[in-house]
Amino acid sequence: MASKKTATERYMHLDQRGRIIAEYVWIDAAGETRSKSRTLEEGTYTPDNLPIWNFDGSSTKQAPINNTDVYLRPCAVFADPIRRSPNIMVLAECWNADGTPNKFNFRHDCAKVMDAYAKHEPWFGLEQEYTLIGNDGRPFGWPTGGFPAPQGDYYCGVGYGKIVMRDIVDSHYKACLYAGVKISGTNAEAMLGQWEFQVGPCEGIEMGDHLWIARFLLTKIAEDHGVKVSWHPKPVEGDWNGQGLHTNFSTKGIRASEGMKLIEQAMERLGPYHSQCIEEYGDDNDKRLTGRHETGHIDMFSWGVADRSRSIRIPRETATRGCGYFEDRRPASNADPYRVTKILITAALGGA
Repeated sequence: MASKKTATERYMHLDQRGRIIAEYVWIDAAGETRSKSRTLEEGTYTPDNLPIWNFDGSSTKQAPINNTDVYLRPCAVFADPIRRSPNIMVLAECWNADGTPNKFNFRHDCAKVMDAYAKHEPWFGLEQEYTLIGNDGRPFGWPTGGFPAPQGDYYCGVGYGKIVMRDIVDSHYKACLYAGVKISGTNAEAMLGQWEFQVGPCEGIEMGDHLWIARFLLTKIAEDHGVKVSWHPKPVEGDWNGQGLHTNFSTKGIRASEGMKLIEQAMERLGPYHSQCIEEYGDDNDKRLTGRHETGHIDMFSWGVADRSRSIRIPRETATRGCGYFEDRRPASNADPYRVTKILITAALGGA
């Protein structure tokens, strides 16, 4: 009997006879990706010439049972690394039947803010931490009923006993490159079974689009291996690192010769916005931002050079050169990138 993988590959190379499969992807009420497929005639597709579609919003908690239709408006197109060319993935915004953005459509308002600040040429780079979870609900690779060795050997580790499921990580990396996602790197993180990938730099609204598709692909690839992905900011209680969505930010001014002065101005503006930022930076973040495990405390805004115990880290290279970028370490791993980038650019630049 052929293996599941072999049996699937047998059909993946069949001629599609002038048609393609478009996988429409959206974000639901819980901040998870959903998707469904449709057939289109082969051609070159952009968000402007793709058809608007719909789904049952009552099944995703995005609409009431007596008015269930939620519309999918295409906003970005990527190559499909699962089904391969000429098939595509279509990231879509959710809209209500009355022509208003759905309550959980955070992209719409973020795009308007990015347009308003476009003259600054804002660049973002997001560091997405996550943990691979086995069928027992514990991080993959952890001994049954027990704990692995303490943290220390796992971060950027190599070797049996230090690293698990590298095949998922490498598959995801290649899939993102094929799709056109601006993935810029990956590494093992501080806890066994915990990893990180980075996306960016991306300009404006593109940041959220690329990160959501990267999350979607990781979830699908892990599905093939019978493994779950946890985006929770504190997947294991105790003396273990949580996980964040560290957000690197710059503007053309910050990247220029006098950029450090603009960064210091941004720090002054960000302090009074700390509580508003925390509200947008993900659920259960209080379990992670404790002032331990490379975090600043959730109740206090702070910043420093090369200091990972602060809310904001200014890279040593940026301080030395006098320009570059800064890293907001507060966002949780389950945060919505549209909400994070919107509040960050608003708070850091003010009315500039």
